[in-house]
Amino acid sequence: MKEDKMHLINKIFNNDTIRTVWDKDKEKYYISIVDMVGVLSGSDRPRKYWSDLKKKLIEEGNEVSEKIGQLKLKAQDGKYRLTDVCDIEEMFRIIESIPSKNAEPVKLWLAKLGSERIDEVFDPSITAQRAIDLYRAKGYDEYWIAKRIKGIQDRKQLTDVWKDGGITESKEYAILTNEIYKSWSGMTAKEYKVFKGLRKESLRDNMSDIEVALADIGELATREIAKQHKPRGLDENIEVAKRGGRIANNTRKDLEEEIGKSVITKDNTLPYEYKEEKLVENNK
Repeated sequence: MKEDKMHLINKIFNNDTIRTVWDKDKEKYYISIVDMVGVLSGSDRPRKYWSDLKKKLIEEGNEVSEKIGQLKLKAQDGKYRLTDVCDIEEMFRIIESIPSKNAEPVKLWLAKLGSERIDEVFDPSITAQRAIDLYRAKGYDEYWIAKRIKGIQDRKQLTDVWKDGGITESKEYAILTNEIYKSWSGMTAKEYKVFKGLRKESLRDNMSDIEVALADIGELATREIAKQHKPRGLDENIEVAKRGGRIANNTRKDLEEEIGKSVITKDNTLPYEYKEEKLVENNK
């Protein structure tokens, strides 16, 4: 499985996250087996449960074991590790090997998952509408949603320009994005998330409409400058990213001078807050 042909999508079943990956060439989902095993078995050690079951399937010569692949998926600690995955068809067969009250609901969920993706391939607007409905459910107003959806489209156009300029690696895209952010906000994307009290949550989804607009200006300016001057390689694109970010920063300064306060805010839309607890070791 070539990971550059994959797209990671986290799916939720009864509040449990099941890591899934869409293969755009084969047009099928690959699903984290250990996540699904955890849902089905209810075990607090799903990796051990799956390891024992996998060994049993191999010993029995079950053909499912031959169709298991591995992909690097993001773990709870934020690191990417090789994880056993299989497609929906093989997952149905694994379900049969696990006695579970969740078996039937999971089967229905998997069937719906497959049909939804097929529908989206033929009608991409379904994906867009689903995103809009989710933002509405989270309480965002229509103006913010419209700006956010437009920003996603603009971001894709920017990354296409960067690609034309020789940018191919994800870490390079991250570096360029950080240069834009630093130039107008004084913070990298990661520092901005910490400033707002975020962890895994999307930074843009927790920005005010003004912050989103400034982020968009920085990226739009960078795109247009890059289209005009056609920088090549990372170093030249970094300089253009800084210039684009400075244009957004000029807008920020003009606005802050008019209203007399900073438009960079710690406010976010989280319905919860993180509590830091220190681990106390028992030395007895």
